[in-house]
Amino acid sequence: MAAPLRSIGRLFCRTNIVYQSLREVQGGHVMLPVIRHQAGSPCVQVNRSFCTPASSDNDVAATLDALSRYKDRPWDYLESEEYIERYGSKPVWADYRRNHKGGIPPQKTRKTCIRGDNICGNPCPICRDPNVIIHHQNVKLLQQFVSPYTGLVLDPTRTGVCMKQQKHLNQAIETARDHGLMPVQVPHVDFSGEDYSNSHAAVGKTPSSAVKAGEPWYHWYETMIPDERELARVKKIYKPYLKQ
Repeated sequence: MAAPLRSIGRLFCRTNIVYQSLREVQGGHVMLPVIRHQAGSPCVQVNRSFCTPASSDNDVAATLDALSRYKDRPWDYLESEEYIERYGSKPVWADYRRNHKGGIPPQKTRKTCIRGDNICGNPCPICRDPNVIIHHQNVKLLQQFVSPYTGLVLDPTRTGVCMKQQKHLNQAIETARDHGLMPVQVPHVDFSGEDYSNSHAAVGKTPSSAVKAGEPWYHWYETMIPDERELARVKKIYKPYLKQ
C-alpha cells in the first residue's frame, strides 16, 4: 500500500504546480521563472530562483572607456589586439557577405543600416563595428577602400558599405588627399614636344622691323583661300542649317 500512496502523492504534487513566468530585476539580478508548490501537498515544498548576475560596473566602465578612447583616436583601434584578433591582416569588408534574393546581387547597397535606434539584421562592415570610425586621419582604414592600382575608391557593391557610409568615405578620402595624408595618382599625359620648343614661329624670335606695309606680321595671318571642292561639300551637308 505504501508504493501506491507515494505514486498518488507525486501525481497530486505535479498537478498542483504553479508556474510564475514573470521576470523581475532586483538588486542587479535577473529573476528567472520560479516553480512553487501549493501548501498542503504531500510533496516537499520547493522555492528556487535561478538568477544570473548582471555585468559589474567595472566591466561597463571599461567598455565605455574603450569606446570613448577610439572615438577620439579612431586610428588606434586598427593597431589594437582586438582588431587583429577579429580581422587579422584583411580589410574590414573582406569577410562580409550581403543578404539578397536570388543569385544576382542588386546594383546598389542599402541607403543606411541604422535608422534611429533600429539596426538592420546584416549591417555593413562599418556599421556593424562601432569602433570602426571614418576620419580623414584614419589613413589605414581609408586605404582599405582605395584600389592600390588605380587610386580609385572601390565600388560599394564590392565592399558592401551602405550609401550613407560610402558618402562619408568619399569625403574623408578627399580631405585626406587635400591634407597630404594619402597619395593622389595623376594620370600620365604625353605632351607633344612642339608645344614647348622654340622652333615654332609663334614662340621664336620677333620678326625684324623690315616688314613692308600691308604685309602680315606672321605668315598665318594671311588670307586663307579654302578649297572650292571642300567648301562645296561642307555647304551641301549643312545646307538646311545655313542662313541665306
